[in-house]
Amino acid sequence: MNLRVRVVHCGSRRWYADIDDADDPQPDDPFWFVDNCRTQPQALETACSELRLMSGRLVRGDRLDRVLEVTGVPV
Repeated sequence: MNLRVRVVHCGSRRWYADIDDADDPQPDDPFWFVDNCRTQPQALETACSELRLMSGRLVRGDRLDRVLEVTGVPV
């Protein structure tokens, strides 16, 4: 699995970050996301911390669920 972090500036005062499969043609269903970060570094640090946790789960052989699977939204 090739995971990537994406950080996007949304509006004048907030940043969004998500983690998704780099080969996924549907970027609207990430494995994880955070919204309303105050700064770009905060969004990036938060996403990288989560990416480290996800990497550990993958090493253990755990399955990663996408956000919409966890919330019960049909994909």
